[in-house]
Amino acid sequence: MTQLAYKPATPTKPKRRATHALYERSGLSSRSYKRQKMRRNVNSGFVMDVIELESFVKSPPRGFTVESRAGCRVVKWDQENSCVFIDEIQSSKGKVIFCNSPGRKVIVRTLGEYTDLRRRLTSKTIYILVSACTKTKVEEKRNRDVPVLGYYVVAINGSHPMIRWEMERGLDMTISSVAGESYTVDVDVSAPLQGWVGESFQILVDVEKVKPIWKDTHFTIKYRSDALFDFPYWFGCSKRQFKVSYHGR
Repeated sequence: MTQLAYKPATPTKPKRRATHALYERSGLSSRSYKRQKMRRNVNSGFVMDVIELESFVKSPPRGFTVESRAGCRVVKWDQENSCVFIDEIQSSKGKVIFCNSPGRKVIVRTLGEYTDLRRRLTSKTIYILVSACTKTKVEEKRNRDVPVLGYYVVAINGSHPMIRWEMERGLDMTISSVAGESYTVDVDVSAPLQGWVGESFQILVDVEKVKPIWKDTHFTIKYRSDALFDFPYWFGCSKRQFKVSYHGR
């Protein structure tokens, strides 16, 4: 079976389809997802959750609705309680579009826009799309791109005290280091993702159990200053990254 090469810039339909996930520790079923996590109030201790994209679309959590339009599925969401940073995606069952989502890269041009984004990141649930990938021995030997097994939605409660503290600290460090300049900062969630699903998490592909490699585990904030001579940005010196690590398990 032909495998899909992983291309982070243009997500495409995975050809090698994962039939089932093994829920040894993570509980990534749509049933437990609805019952245990996403129905909770943000003040009840909810930290994060992970769900297969198709399960998310089939049984959307509170604040999300899905409509079928012209061969694609359109996801609408409550902007009062959520921050969605998901690009248009071609899943195994068709195209999925998240309305009013800026995508993985968020551009802010003024201090007011940045302040508003910061407030939303630390008071709402953040949603991004990650790729579960694998690399066989043959692909490692030939240095091929990583095949995509499937896509998962990661939900992180930005209002949780620990998440909010990590987010504010990371943003403060980034802003103070590039004040008055354009900058690009990646907010990485690979650590809580891996910690939440656990080391034993595997995906069943055909008859083989595969431990996934997680890709696209970040969203990007791009600030565009109106400075006339923004040399650090021109020379790529204003790129920053910070990691969220808390997952509550």
